[in-house]
Amino acid sequence: MKALVKYSLDGPGIEIRDVPEPALRPGTVLVATRAVGVCGSDVHLWRNAHSWEVTLPVVMGHEIAGEIAGLGEGVIGWSIGDRVVCETAGSICGRCAYCRSGRYNMCPHRLGYGARHDGFFTEHVVVEPRILHRIPDSVPFEIAAMTEPFAVAFNGLVERGNVRPGDHVLIQGAGAIGALSAQIARLRGAATITVACTDRDSLRLEALRGLGVDTIINTQREDVLAHVASLGDGLGSDVVVDATGASAALRLSLDAVRPGGIIVKVGWGPQPLNFSLDPLVAKAATLLGSFSHTWGTWERVLALLALGRFDSGAVLGGTYPLGDWEQAFGDMETGRNIKSVMVFGG
Repeated sequence: MKALVKYSLDGPGIEIRDVPEPALRPGTVLVATRAVGVCGSDVHLWRNAHSWEVTLPVVMGHEIAGEIAGLGEGVIGWSIGDRVVCETAGSICGRCAYCRSGRYNMCPHRLGYGARHDGFFTEHVVVEPRILHRIPDSVPFEIAAMTEPFAVAFNGLVERGNVRPGDHVLIQGAGAIGALSAQIARLRGAATITVACTDRDSLRLEALRGLGVDTIINTQREDVLAHVASLGDGLGSDVVVDATGASAALRLSLDAVRPGGIIVKVGWGPQPLNFSLDPLVAKAATLLGSFSHTWGTWERVLALLALGRFDSGAVLGGTYPLGDWEQAFGDMETGRNIKSVMVFGG
């Protein structure tokens, strides 16, 4: 079967290869891939701009929607033909304090799909039932494939950032996580939602305006801090989300957050900081990392998708066959799409 493989850090190092069909084992499930979202991390890996550990060669992709095509011995509660999405924890130890307490996203032995565990840009995958969730009947595969980034945004703004009704929220980054975070903030009742972007996001602005964003500011041309000071009592944003990973974004977060406010860092970035964190101390602000998600996050996101509470269509920029992976990646890199999704035959 065909798979998109990252095989080298020398140049792009990505190609479509023939890989063996996966073998069912007792206690596992065979999933036929129907749609896989392209993550910004996939684009970073394409350009060797990632800052996380990768085991090469590796099949890329971690945002899958598909249907069950086979059941291993001992699997109960699932049937062939069930429509499912899969979480991203390819393997966990199941024994550490984090696994035992339900925070398996923090398991020190966790191997994530598409990085340290073969991922989903392929025709069939074998997974453990523990990561499966049913796709609501009303949600098509290409939208279900966005469950994972919605779960990232939900974890960041609800479970970590605790956005409250009436909060002033500043989101840095106009990519998928920034756009989905804006939708989550609106559902949480934020008073104002500001998205800070750059010139490279110009093609995404029309879609962002339809997602409940109150103000879009280009940080290369406008004064974000002056805008933040014009909101509410002028003391800053209650919650600042860094969905870029750039050091400059974190520095701006320190300036924009109000005393006692919260900064949620979702984006990865390899750059050194090269600035003082003293403003964090002076403001008694909270800096939170937000990583991955757990079972309950996925169930809540799927319930919201089923109810049509997200404008997923405004985020989905295009669908592509696997053979057009470079265009799918490139359309996200250039800002033409907020989200690209690869589709597979049914």
